[in-house]
Amino acid sequence: MRHFLTLKDFTKEEIIEMIELGLRIKAEVKAKRFTPYLQKQTLAMIFEKSSTRTRVSFETGIYQLGGIGLFLSSGDIQLGRGEPMKDTARVISRMCDMVMIRTYSQKKLEEFAKFSDVPVINGLSDEYHPVQLMADYMTMIEHGKDQNPVVAYIGDGNNMAHSWLMLAAKLGFELRVATPKGYECDPDIVEDAFIFAKESGATILFTNDPKEAVAGADVVTTDTWVSMGDEEEKEKRLKDFAGFTVDESMMKLAKADAIFLHCLPAYRGFEVTEEVLEGPQSVVFDEAENRLHAQKGVMVWLDEKRTEV
Repeated sequence: MRHFLTLKDFTKEEIIEMIELGLRIKAEVKAKRFTPYLQKQTLAMIFEKSSTRTRVSFETGIYQLGGIGLFLSSGDIQLGRGEPMKDTARVISRMCDMVMIRTYSQKKLEEFAKFSDVPVINGLSDEYHPVQLMADYMTMIEHGKDQNPVVAYIGDGNNMAHSWLMLAAKLGFELRVATPKGYECDPDIVEDAFIFAKESGATILFTNDPKEAVAGADVVTTDTWVSMGDEEEKEKRLKDFAGFTVDESMMKLAKADAIFLHCLPAYRGFEVTEEVLEGPQSVVFDEAENRLHAQKGVMVWLDEKRTEV
């Protein structure tokens, strides 16, 4: 049985398999053909952090695959009242076929997976957001940006930056990460990325200059500077991230046909301007839709691996 907790757990071939499966299922849905790959299966969706895209995409996705989704907020289950994660895992995994968790702590997620009898998917944690990267790379494929791309990530060295590191290191493309001083990526995750990059041939650059990162890039991406849980630091962060807004002048440094990605929600005027987000290079809503299709690929792949065992 396999879990989907971080991209570091998968080979290049496995990541591509999942994305190609998602693309195939997407094509079927667009043709109004709904194959019940997960017929009558139940997906438990545990939310410690609220979300628009994660809930809608997983709930719609499991329905389109022939199953049903159960929305469980921390206030709805005993986890929010102090029940140990391992107890919750053993109970829910005996009643459901798969579990998605959107949580603050990667360690909580890993503990749940350790005691779960069914596959567990990371819907987001403090360290990684792997389902988002599956959607991002699917979008890159659809827009012809998957052949030796140069990707520039601009902003906070957070879970999105960590996930880009894992994707680049596993698939072997060039990633440039630009963060303000003091907001760099986790050194342990960076160390892992460099190990995987040696195997894949990936090139990873870290800089505090966003213009250096964007110059000649095929893909420019960013994320909010003030994530859930960081609101108290808002004023300080806005000052520290001065010069890191992806605007039209910054996009002009990238290739003329570069695309812009953002996992959303986007805060216009902060990490990205209205002109870029709504401009011709932005594919953020294709990217948002692909959360639905990429995650279906992940769910069906995990189920197939379980069946093989």
